Amino acid sequence: MSSKTSAGRFFEDYRLGEVISHAVPRTLSGGERALYHALYPARGALYSSDAFARACGLPASPLDDLIVFHTVFGKTVPDISLNAVANLGYAEGRWLRPVYPGETLVSESEVIGLKQNSNGKSGVVWVRTTGRGDDGAPVLDYVRWVMVRKRDADADAPETVIPDLADVVPADRLVVPAGLDFSGYDFALAGEPHRWGDYAKGEVIDHVDGVTVEEAEHMLATRLWQNTSKVHFDASNRADGKRLIYGGHVISLARALSFNGLANAQMVVALNGGAHANPCFAGDTVRAWTEVLDRAETDAPGVGALRLRLVATTGSAGALKGEDGKHLPEVLLDLDYWALIPI
Repeated sequence: MSSKTSAGRFFEDYRLGEVISHAVPRTLSGGERALYHALYPARGALYSSDAFARACGLPASPLDDLIVFHTVFGKTVPDISLNAVANLGYAEGRWLRPVYPGETLVSESEVIGLKQNSNGKSGVVWVRTTGRGDDGAPVLDYVRWVMVRKRDADADAPETVIPDLADVVPADRLVVPAGLDFSGYDFALAGEPHRWGDYAKGEVIDHVDGVTVEEAEHMLATRLWQNTSKVHFDASNRADGKRLIYGGHVISLARALSFNGLANAQMVVALNGGAHANPCFAGDTVRAWTEVLDRAETDAPGVGALRLRLVATTGSAGALKGEDGKHLPEVLLDLDYWALIPI
C-alpha cells in the first residue's frame, strides 16, 4: 500500500518550541457569513448591516468574530487535534482587528507545553495559535490545550512543561477596532435598549431560548471550517458509536442565543478562558445563560467592555458546578470572554 497518506500527529510527535505552519489558506467571503447566520441564530447588528457598521465608525460590516475563530482554528486541526481525545480549554485569546470579506487567513501554532498523562496512553499539548490576514499581521491569537492519543504507549515521555497562563486578559490589553465609535449607536436598530451601565457585576441573565442540535447542521458546520478531527465525523472513533459535536459549534450556538439579553454586546475581543465541560451529541437541546463578571471602560468614544461568563447547558440557568467543584453533567461549555458594548 502507498505511504503517501498521513494518520496525523500523535502525542510523541510534538516538540517544545516547535512552530507549525498550517496548510490550506482560506479566503473568506459573504458566503461564510450567510452560512454562519443560517447555522446559528446570530442577529448582531454590527455583523448584519454595512450601514449599521458604518454608523459605528467601521468601513463596512466585518465578518463575525467567531467566523474568524473557527477558520483559524480549523486550519490547526490536521496538525494539532486530528487524533485528539478532547479539546480541553482556552486562554489568552485576543481579536486584534476586524476581518472583512475577501481577506485570506492563514494559521500557525507554537508548541508551548507538554505533559504525558499518567495512563501513558495520551498526553496534553498546549499551543499558541496565531491567525494572520492579507498583510501578514495577526488578526487573532489564543492558547488552547488538547488531549492527544499516543501512537506507541511505550514511547518515552517528554519533559513536563506546563505554561503559566493568565486567568484573564487585562482590560487595558483589549484591542478596540480603529475608528469604532458607539456615541451615536442606534439601540432601536440593534434590538435592545440595554447599555454598559445597565449590567451589574454578578448579574445572571437567562437567555430563555434553546436550540436542538441536529446531526446535519453539525456536520455542515464542521466541514465549513475545514475541521477534520476524526471524533466529529467517524462514528467508529468512539466506543459509544456517537459523533462528538464540535465544541466551536456549541460556542457559536450559545453566543447567538445570548442575543436575547445581550444584543448590544456586539464584538468579542478577548477569550479569557474556557472549558468544554461535557460532550454534546445530536439530539441535545442547548440553552445558554450568562454571568456578568466585570466591567471596564475603553478609550474609544462610547465604547465599554463587559467580561462575561457564557454557559451552554442542557439544564437550567445558573446551575454550573456541584459541591465537589466540578461542572455539572448538563453543562456543555463554560466560556469567559470580553465583549464591546455601547456606554
